[in-house]
Amino acid sequence: MYGFKFPLLLTCCHMLFSFLALLPFMLSQAMMAKHADSLRRQWRGFVAIGLFMALNISLNNSSLVEMTLSLNQVIRASIPVFTCLLAIGIEGKVPTRGEAAALLILTSGVMLAVWDGAVAGSPRGILLCLAGTVSNALMMTTSGKVLSEKVDVLRLTFYTAPISMAALTPFFLAREYSRFTQDYMPAHGADVYTIVLATSAVALSYNVVHSLMIQQTSAVTTTVLGEVKIVGLMVLSYALLGESKAFTPTMTAGCLTAVGGFCLYSHFKLVAAGGGSGSGAVGADVQLARQPSEWIARLGSPERGSGAGGGGGGAGGAGGAGERVPLRKPMEK
Repeated sequence: MYGFKFPLLLTCCHMLFSFLALLPFMLSQAMMAKHADSLRRQWRGFVAIGLFMALNISLNNSSLVEMTLSLNQVIRASIPVFTCLLAIGIEGKVPTRGEAAALLILTSGVMLAVWDGAVAGSPRGILLCLAGTVSNALMMTTSGKVLSEKVDVLRLTFYTAPISMAALTPFFLAREYSRFTQDYMPAHGADVYTIVLATSAVALSYNVVHSLMIQQTSAVTTTVLGEVKIVGLMVLSYALLGESKAFTPTMTAGCLTAVGGFCLYSHFKLVAAGGGSGSGAVGADVQLARQPSEWIARLGSPERGSGAGGGGGGAGGAGGAGERVPLRKPMEK
């Protein structure tokens, strides 16, 4: 948009906007009573999430300088696998064999779908991309852990935003500040404020919904939905934008494989939920689909019954220990 090529600046603005937008609510009497206890018990988690988010963005942007976008997307398609592995140690969520197999099929399909037939990148660029991918997975699993300990999504966004902004600011000053102030800002003026404000509002909404997805389902399930989003966008571009020539047989096979992996993953989740062998997070996945109105009601409420991640249970199937939430009974606030 308007040739705006300053991702670090834009992310810093998004974080600042999120913090300022939530500040009046966080200064209310009801929320002020919660800050001291939350920060005392979980400040390490908040710092880790903010830093992992900053590392994910900065490392990924740095890798794109030394590798093609296609190779970058192929590597980052493995985020669900890394998230699943890290969730075992961080959240104590062990996937069933079926879920693990479905994740591998889904990831392989997305890799095929985004691959353009060429692989070009330096070893340094590949290592940077891998490090960014692991940082993303660490951010997801740490968020799942923190959200399982009676912290609502609004407070999580409020606490982590300034940490990410502080971590990204030095990178912005070193890489983008001169180009932005000397070239872009004088040429575009008021358009900059339009870009920043519009995208910041969208980013805040996305971050809140993203955290809510982790809380209601699991970190792994959220990354799986992210992979499905990629495939869905590719199919829509083919159907609505007439990009049939760009849709190669390899891409078609990749999309079909990814959809098959997603169906398998959903199947094993639903089987675990129906058979009682899964954890509370699985029951929450099913209930979430039936009662979407609960999302709005629970935005500012950390009490989650026995939902995703509660009490050490999670979407890991066999490794979960949480009590399932009844599917027809509204969640307690």
